Amino acid sequence: MYKRQHVQDVIELVTVNSNRRIIAMTGPRQVGKTTIAIQACVQLTERGFLCRYYSSDDPDSISTIQHVSKNKSVYINTLSDGEALINIWRSARKASVHSVRGLVLFLDEVHLIPGWSRTLKGLWDRDQREGYPLQVVILGSAAWQMLIGTGESLVGRFISLPVTHWTFHEVNQVFGLGTDEYIFFGGYPGALSTELENWQRYVLDSILKPITNRDIMGLAHIRKPALMRQLVDLAPRYSSQLISYNKLLGQLQDAGNTTTISRYLDLLSDAYILTSLSRYARAPHRTRVSSPKLNVLNTAIMTAQSGYSFEEALDDRSFWGRVVESSIGAHLYNTRGPATRIHFWRDPPHEVDYVIERGPHLVAIEVKSGKSVTHQGLAAFKKRFSHAKTLIVGPNGVQINEFFSLTTEEWIEQLCVYM
Repeated sequence: MYKRQHVQDVIELVTVNSNRRIIAMTGPRQVGKTTIAIQACVQLTERGFLCRYYSSDDPDSISTIQHVSKNKSVYINTLSDGEALINIWRSARKASVHSVRGLVLFLDEVHLIPGWSRTLKGLWDRDQREGYPLQVVILGSAAWQMLIGTGESLVGRFISLPVTHWTFHEVNQVFGLGTDEYIFFGGYPGALSTELENWQRYVLDSILKPITNRDIMGLAHIRKPALMRQLVDLAPRYSSQLISYNKLLGQLQDAGNTTTISRYLDLLSDAYILTSLSRYARAPHRTRVSSPKLNVLNTAIMTAQSGYSFEEALDDRSFWGRVVESSIGAHLYNTRGPATRIHFWRDPPHEVDYVIERGPHLVAIEVKSGKSVTHQGLAAFKKRFSHAKTLIVGPNGVQINEFFSLTTEEWIEQLCVYM
C-alpha cells in the first residue's frame, strides 16, 4: 500500500518529540489522514511503541480502517464523548508505563466532542507534571486555529503537522493519471477510479457537504448558514478570477454584507476549499484590497460542480484555461512554506497571475494554457520590481508537468537562490 511522506513525518516527530508536545495532524477531508495514522501506528509498534487509535467519526469507518493494519497489536476503537475521552486517556496513561518506549495515542476527529480542547489541556498538563511516557496525535479536517476555536488555549502544547492535498506526482505514481486528468479530477484519491457521475457525487456529497455541515458549521459561529451554503456552491465557480464582495453579494439570495462575505471566505480557506489571494504591493498594508482573486485548493471542487465532462472541459478553452490556472495556484498554495505568501498583481492594463513572496525573494508567474505568447504583464512587473524573477508556465515556458514536479519552496530556491 502506498505511504505518503507524512507517515515518516509522524514517526520522526514521535521518536524525537523530547518536549512531549501534542502532534496536531490537520488537513483536508479525504486525503488520507486516517490511513497515515494507521500506517504510522504499524511502524511505531515495530519500533517498540504501544499504539492505540480512536475515532470519534462515523463508527462504521472502523471496519474500513482495520484492513490497513495487519498488526494485531494496534488497538483500534471508537471515541464517543467527553467521558469516554477521559477514560481512554487514563487507560492509555496507565498502559504507557509498561512499555519500554511508551504509548502513542491517536485521536481522530476529536474536535467533534464538545469541550474537547479543555479536557485535552487538563489531561495533557497532568501527564507533563507526572512524567507519563504518553504521546498524543490528534487528527482534524480543518485548520488548527479553526479546530481550537474559542475553547481552552492549547498554545505551546502542540506541534503542527499539515497534511496537504495530493500532488500530481503522487496521483501519477499511484493512479497513473496524466497532467490533464489530474488538472480536471484533482487530488482526492478516493474518487479517482470511479466514473464521472460517481466522481461528481463523491466530491459533492462526501467532501463538500461534510466540510460545510460538520467542519464549518460545527466549528465556527455561522449566523447565516444558508448564505454560507450558497457561497460554497458559488465561490469555486469564480476560481482564478478577481471578484468583488459586492458582486458576490449580488448573486446570493440571503442578505449579508461584505464583512460577512470576507469572514466566510476566510473560513472556506481554513476548511481547505479555496483561498482569497490578495494583490501584491510593496507596502504590506496595501495587499488587502476589496477585490481578491479566488482560487480553489483542489480543482475537483471547481470541476465537479461545473457539470462538464473531462472531454467537454478540454473543448471549452475559456473554462479549461481557468481550470489550468487554478491548478497552478492550488499547487503554489498547497506546497508553500509557512513564511511564503502567494499573491496576484494587477496594475491596469497589466496583470500577473501569481506572485510568490518570501523574505527578499520575489517570483512572478504567468500561466498559459493556449498559444498566446504575449508576456506584457511579466515585463511590466519586472520593470516595477527589478529584483523579481519571472516564470512562464505552459507553451513557450516550463511545461505544466515539470512545474508540478517542484514545490513552491523549491521553485524559489531554483529561481532566486541558485541562479
